[in-house]
Amino acid sequence: MRHGRTHNHLGRTTTHRKAMLANMATSLILNKRIATTLAKAKELKKYIEPMITKAKVDSTHNRRTVFSSLKHKEPIKELFSTVIEKVGDRPGGYTRILKTGHRLGDNADMCIIELVDFNDSYTTQKEVAKAKTRRGRAKKASDTATLTPSDVNTATEMTETVTSAEVIEETPTMETHAEVIEEIAVEETPMTEERAEVAAEEVHPIVAEDHSTTTEEESTPSTEESEKTDEPQA
Repeated sequence: MRHGRTHNHLGRTTTHRKAMLANMATSLILNKRIATTLAKAKELKKYIEPMITKAKVDSTHNRRTVFSSLKHKEPIKELFSTVIEKVGDRPGGYTRILKTGHRLGDNADMCIIELVDFNDSYTTQKEVAKAKTRRGRAKKASDTATLTPSDVNTATEMTETVTSAEVIEETPTMETHAEVIEEIAVEETPMTEERAEVAAEEVHPIVAEDHSTTTEEESTPSTEESEKTDEPQA
């Protein structure tokens, strides 16, 4: 029965349990994340978070209080400098437990415990996932609703200037493309005199035939005119 049992003894004596938690807290402060069993991680969470709260006030008394639990100088320096710069604004919840499955030998629940603000990739993924939820969309709508009319006017003016600039840049390029196409067409189809004559004959064949007949008639005089010329003059 659990009479008066306020924490998990972890199958160890009091001195062994305190030494183990102190070593785990030191490793977590220096390495920012460690892999352990789920039961140890839950006890370590309750052991280290009060220390981080004390480290928010950098005083000699708080340093000595934390040192009495950790027994090492290096984690004290790291906790009161680097760690507090990251987690100093948080009201609590400095650590995160991520379950990783079961251990192969005894099937114990394994996990990773880490300091929250030192894992940027996990934090960004959670923010992206939160933006897709109903609360995230409501927050985004509230942020857009807080825009003042002046902000809206400036945004519209910026869009109008961008669109006008794009139109001005695109119009000369279209004209240049048309000019290039005309030049290419003129260069690819040169017109010589022979081809011009052939094209004229193909277009106006009737006119060409009439012109040829008239020239033949003019060149060959009629028989009546020849007889008149042969008669002697009186």
